[in-house]
Amino acid sequence: MNPSTPVQDVAAQWNSARRLHPIYFELAREFVIEAKPCPDLESGLETPGRESVDQARVWLDEMDERIQVHQLRQFLQTSSLVNQDGMAELLKHHLTKPAKTDAIRDKIDFLLVQYFSQDAPSRLDDNDVNLAYVAHALAPVLGEVELKTPVWLNSLERVLEAARRCRSLDELLHGGVLAQGRKAKAQAGDLFFLPVALVAFTRFGYLMRRVFFRLMHDDLNAILDGITELEAKGIVHIDCRRAQFSAQEPISRLRMICQSWKVMFQAEYSSGQPLRMLVDLRASVDQALGRSPSAESKKDAAKAADPSSPPLAKASAASGGNPRSAQVVSRATRAPLSPSAPKVQEKISEPGNHAPEFDVSSEPAWDSDAGSQPGKK
Repeated sequence: MNPSTPVQDVAAQWNSARRLHPIYFELAREFVIEAKPCPDLESGLETPGRESVDQARVWLDEMDERIQVHQLRQFLQTSSLVNQDGMAELLKHHLTKPAKTDAIRDKIDFLLVQYFSQDAPSRLDDNDVNLAYVAHALAPVLGEVELKTPVWLNSLERVLEAARRCRSLDELLHGGVLAQGRKAKAQAGDLFFLPVALVAFTRFGYLMRRVFFRLMHDDLNAILDGITELEAKGIVHIDCRRAQFSAQEPISRLRMICQSWKVMFQAEYSSGQPLRMLVDLRASVDQALGRSPSAESKKDAAKAADPSSPPLAKASAASGGNPRSAQVVSRATRAPLSPSAPKVQEKISEPGNHAPEFDVSSEPAWDSDAGSQPGKK
C-alpha cells in the first residue's frame, strides 16, 4: 500500500461508488466511451451486498482504464456537474487504488492542483503559496501532513525559478524547463505518493500553471502590440505560414483571432495546436517588424532549465523504483476563426486561478524555426 492510501470499508466503498457514478456516466457520454451498465449503481440501491460492492468496484476500475488523463482535464473544466465535493471524491477514489500506474499518478497530480486552484483566493500572491498553506487547503483529502520535506523535493523549487526566468512562452516550451518538471514527477517513483510530496507537487503544479498563463498572455499582448505597430506603418498583410496561416494573412484577422484566444484559452481544452500557433504567430509578427528571437534569451532559458545541481534521479533510487517516462499531452483551446467571435478587451490581463490546467510537451515534430507549408488554416 502507498503511504497516502487510506482503507475503506464496504459501506464507504459503496457510498463512494454511488457519488462517482453520475460523474463517470456523464464523462462516458461526453467522450463516447463504451461503458457497461452497473444495474445496482444505476438503481440507487442503498444497502448492497458484497457482490454489488465488488461489481461497482470492477465497473469503476474499468472506467478508470478507459478514461484518459486529458479527457478528465477537459471534462472537469467545462462541466458544472463536479463541485469541490465531487473533486474530493475523485481524489479519494484514485488515492485508495492499491496500484498506481503512470495514468493514475497523472490524474492524481491534476486533481490535486485543480482542487487547490478552485479553492484558492483569486488574488492569492505566489509568495503566500508555501507548503503549509497548500497542506491546509488539501487537508480534506490528504488529512494532516507532516511537512518535513525530503531533500530531493528541493529540485522543484529550482525548476520553478527557471520557469520564472523565462521571458516568453517559446522559452518555456523549448528551454527544457517543462522537461525538468516532468522528469521530477516521473523519477519520484512511489515517493510521489508520500503526503508531503503530494503537497509539494500540488504547489509546484499550481505555480507552474500561473507562470504558463502569464507567459501565454504576455505573448498575446506582444502580438496585439505588434499588430498595432504594423498598422501604424501601413502594413495590412504579413507572412504567417510558420503559424499555419497564409503567406498574405490580413493582420485584421490576426487581431480578431488573438481577441478570441483571450476568451478561449481560459475556457476549454482541445489540442496543442493553438499553443504552437500562438508561439509561431508571435514569431511571424516579430519577423514582419524586423525583429528576430533573441538567441541569447533562448540560451539562458536552456541553461536555467538544466542547472548543474543534484540529479532528480536520486528520488527514484531512494524508492527503489525505476524512472518511468510520463506521457504528457499538450492541451489548449481551439480558437474560433469566425468574424462573430466575442469582442473583448484589447490587452490581455493576468488570468485568475480558474484558468485551465495545462500539461505541455514539446513534440519533436514541431520545429518552431521551420516554415510551414503555405495555406490557410
